[in-house]
Amino acid sequence: MALLAGALAVTALARRLGFSAPLALVVVGLAMSYLPGLPDYQLDPEIVLVLIIAPLLYSAALRSSSIGIKANLRPIGLLAFGLVLFSTLAAGLVAWRLVPGMSLGVALVLGAVVAPPDAVAAIAIGRRLGLPRRIMTVLGGESLVNDATALTAYRVAIAAVIGSGLSLLGGVGMFLLAAAGGLVVGYVVGWLVHQVRARLDDGNLESAVGLLVPFATYLLAEEIHASGVLAVVVAGLYLGHRAPASDAATRLQDRAVWDAADTLLEAMVFALIGLQLRTVVEGVSADLLPLTAAGLAVTAAVVAARALWVFSTLYAPSWLSGKRDAPPWRHAVVVSWSGMRGVVSLAAASAVPVATLSGAPFPDRAEVMFLAFFVTLATLLLHGSTLPWLIRLLGVRGQESYTDALAEAEAQHNAARAARDRLDDLTRESEPPGMVADRLRQAAQHRSNQAWERLGRSSDEVGESPSEAYRRLRGEMLAAERDVFVRFRDEHRIDDEVLRRVLHELDLEELMLRRE
Repeated sequence: MALLAGALAVTALARRLGFSAPLALVVVGLAMSYLPGLPDYQLDPEIVLVLIIAPLLYSAALRSSSIGIKANLRPIGLLAFGLVLFSTLAAGLVAWRLVPGMSLGVALVLGAVVAPPDAVAAIAIGRRLGLPRRIMTVLGGESLVNDATALTAYRVAIAAVIGSGLSLLGGVGMFLLAAAGGLVVGYVVGWLVHQVRARLDDGNLESAVGLLVPFATYLLAEEIHASGVLAVVVAGLYLGHRAPASDAATRLQDRAVWDAADTLLEAMVFALIGLQLRTVVEGVSADLLPLTAAGLAVTAAVVAARALWVFSTLYAPSWLSGKRDAPPWRHAVVVSWSGMRGVVSLAAASAVPVATLSGAPFPDRAEVMFLAFFVTLATLLLHGSTLPWLIRLLGVRGQESYTDALAEAEAQHNAARAARDRLDDLTRESEPPGMVADRLRQAAQHRSNQAWERLGRSSDEVGESPSEAYRRLRGEMLAAERDVFVRFRDEHRIDDEVLRRVLHELDLEELMLRRE
């Protein structure tokens, strides 16, 4: 409870001051790890993967665009599969050469541990600074899949070290089976859950079922030795793409629930990374100076491997074909500098077996944990502190705001026309009482007008638009109504149940005003 409360407090303070919350949590966790009397927050890899990583990936997949991922499948695949394996090899070879006595197999275990970047911090920074949508889609798609690649490669390397007799061909087969199994399990679970939720007709039950999806999907996939991470991602993408078929109340509730869960889990994850310092350092019996030098070299290797891979896969095909259709080099720099490692690396390092199949201690286990922690911490601090500055320096900003507003205005115009046509059909035979039809036509026209207004000049140039005036005045009216209802409750003239019901209606209207 202290960990959760402290992590949320640091997150709130960082957001208020405009700092990067993940970076602040890591730094505070590092500082607090040596406080006397602090509990020993050791990472349990099973708990981390099931209770933290699975819901975070599922929530991210729900909000991702499956259409955008399909449109950028090549760069996402190259990063999520090719780069992870390339980074595993690069980091493993460097560790093998620099850590005294470390075998190549153990070094490749370390390489698989530190290979997958965690894009949570990078995406948060990019969203705040307005990175182009394609970069955000590529980084988000990479982060959804690369954990599955790294954990599968990690299992293959572990099997080779502990003496299970796994060959290279067998390792490739294990990788392909785990990936294929994860895809199948995720798709089947997503389809089944969508069918069940479509028949419930109860927003609370639908949201409750949705809360079970990441945990059940992960455990089911792992039970059949498939990739639980990939299964969770596929289920989330499937259900997110079909969210428009759900009830409106369910969508509002799901978004609120998962936003709150993300805030809590991400705060805990980055706090845990910082709090591991004491545990990891105390577990190393060797001299820390050579290990620290090796950590710097491995960190440099994964950073260089990402830059080399990004630039070569982006520009080599266009150079060889003679075409000049590659993205701007500034975009490649931002993507190559977004390689922060996260809690998956620490969880994988903590899951390294204590002994081999013969009963001998797993070689260099403490060194693997130390180097994994070093690389995670170094990349978080290096990239997290410099990425915002780099984005501003290069001037990499998205230009989608105007095109999005234009597309929305066109869609709103056609939607309003369809709504008015439907209203005319319904009222042709019998006009509703009072001014109901006129009010409905005005509401449809208002939604169309406000979308077109967003395409014009700002209010600083031309003054307050009609829609802005409506939102401002209606907001003040809602506040006045709310005050009256609260006063009636305090004066015992209405019950709390009545107050909650009317506040819910006012809150929905206020949220709609904020969205507009």
